[in-house]
Amino acid sequence: MNIRYLAMTCAACAALVGAVPAVAQTAAKPASPPVKAAAVSTPEALAIRKLVEQRIPGMEVRAITKTDFAGLYEVLVDDRIVYVDPGVNFLFMGSVYDLASKQNLTEDRFRKLNRIAFDGLPFEQSFKRVRGDGSRRIAMFSDADCPFCARIEKELSGMTNVTIYTFPFPIDSLHPGAAQKSRQIWCAADRGKAWDDWFERQKLPDNKGDCPNPVAANQQLGDKLHISATPTLVFADGSVVPGALPLAQLEQMLAKAETEAKSAGK
Repeated sequence: MNIRYLAMTCAACAALVGAVPAVAQTAAKPASPPVKAAAVSTPEALAIRKLVEQRIPGMEVRAITKTDFAGLYEVLVDDRIVYVDPGVNFLFMGSVYDLASKQNLTEDRFRKLNRIAFDGLPFEQSFKRVRGDGSRRIAMFSDADCPFCARIEKELSGMTNVTIYTFPFPIDSLHPGAAQKSRQIWCAADRGKAWDDWFERQKLPDNKGDCPNPVAANQQLGDKLHISATPTLVFADGSVVPGALPLAQLEQMLAKAETEAKSAGK
């Protein structure tokens, strides 16, 4: 039996609940290394995993979890969540929304499953900009030539009481000149000011960019963390969110992340 795919219309769902999709630039992804599948404890889940891998060759299943809706199973693959019925006759791709709460359940779940340890990030490979008392924290992987990174810089300029750790993360396949700009900015006496000068006035520091810098290391870090889009934000609770979020959404997510990080004792 051939598996049939039912794709949800995400744009229609977003419009229905009033969501605004984030925007980011994404590099073409190389083939991912094999991912060790998470342990699947129930016989039904094991059977589902076997059927998924048989019917969709090459799909690396990381985890399978029974959902609370429609009898579906959540299947975590390399960079997304999909859903299947118990017989794996149907595969659903797209986001599931709770219409009562207007929550994107798929997005929330994916963020929880893919959290990283914020305090474990190599902050020596970033530069720090402090607004106000700097009490809230956010890390950002950003490309100097990415138009969506320029957009989020405008949003970030309206924030107070936040510390922004910026990891220069050029995507060479999209912006071949961004790595050199990142190196020049890193070699400036004031990296934060140099970054702001570039995005606000297209002014680069007067140096050759030949000082020791973390640009290549950040590209490797991004691969390790499965980051392939700019801008990508990492919040204090470890949530990883790609896209140029509007200020109101940034504020909302920062508040939520700080609360969760404190409750988890991070």
